[in-house]
Parts: sequence; C-alpha cells; structure tokens
Amino acid sequence: MQKKFVSNGKESARMFRSNALENLSKVHFSVPIFIFIPVIAYFLYRAVTVDYTSISVLFINMASGLLVWTLTEYVLHRFVFHFVPDSTWGKRLHFIFHGVHHDYPNDAMRLVMPPSVSVPLAIGFFLLFRALLPAAHLSGFFAAFIAGYLFYDISHYALHHANFKSAFWKKMKQHHMHHHYSEPDKGYGVSSVLWDKIFKSDFEK
Repeated sequence: MQKKFVSNGKESARMFRSNALENLSKVHFSVPIFIFIPVIAYFLYRAVTVDYTSISVLFINMASGLLVWTLTEYVLHRFVFHFVPDSTWGKRLHFIFHGVHHDYPNDAMRLVMPPSVSVPLAIGFFLLFRALLPAAHLSGFFAAFIAGYLFYDISHYALHHANFKSAFWKKMKQHHMHHHYSEPDKGYGVSSVLWDKIFKSDFEK
C-alpha cells in the first residue's frame, strides 16, 4: 500500500523562507484556549445580560451553533483543505493549508490552527452570522460555534498525541487515523462523524 505520509516523526517541515512567516505557521496547542475562552465567555455574558436570553432559548441557540460548527468543520476539511488545484501555486497553497499536516501528521506545532488564520476566520464568521441572525440570538449561537471550533482544535491535537482509555475517544482516534493513513478521501469529520455518515463519506465497515 502506498505510504500516505512523508514522516511520522515529530519533526517540522519548513514552509516559508521568511523566519517571521515560518514562526507564524507554528503554534502550541494551548494558544487557542487562551484566545477563545475569553471570546466564548464574553458572548455567553452578552446572551444573558444584554440579550436577556432565557435558558431554553439559549440552549436552542447554542445547540444550533454547535451543529453549524460541525457542518462548517466538515465542509472546510472536505472541500477547502482537501482541494488540490492543478497549478503550481495552487498546490503550494494546498500544502500550506493542509498538505503539510498530511505529510507530517505528528508535527505537534502544526496541529491547531495558528491565530493568524483562526482569528480572521472567526471575525469573518461573526460578521456572516450577524448579517443572517436576529440580534437576540447571535451571542449564544456564536459562543457555541466558537466553543465547537475550540473543541475541534484541541481534540485534533489529542487524537494525534494522546493515548485514550475511553471507548468513545478510541473510536474517534481510529476514525481520524484511518483518514490519515489509509483513505484520506474519506472520514473528514474530526470532532464529529455526523456529516460523514449523512454525506456517505464514512469508512466502510
């Protein structure tokens, strides 16, 4: 079977000639926690104290935000990160966005999204949701959407570097490792396998 990675070690592949850009492409897995926990707390605070959201409405808004995150994760992974254009520049961009992770899957410094990418994306999604949602529902929805992203980022790191005893997490790790080492054109869900099952991109049993 063809090898699906360049190195399974912990070394990093250099992506940029510029030291500044190279440093921006690497991030410790804890960094998203420090950036996005305050964001989640702020929007939850707004939902309760500014929007005066009831517990039942807040629950619905947050459940919706989490569900939309899982779909966003799936769509980005399948149709953006795994899209490989034919052009030289296109292939270069694919390598920067996701190809490097498949070539060096255990590079611990490239397992969570760097703030140079995650922060602009978060702002973009916030502006999109603000344009689409009633103001009273935005804060709870966005808090859960970002919580879903944070769970995805940290669980992605854990799937590559943690040894699980829980049957649930063992199954999730098996799912993601199968995507990396056997069938990269299937199993796009990382924090959830829901959309793989719905869109029939799950692995055959």
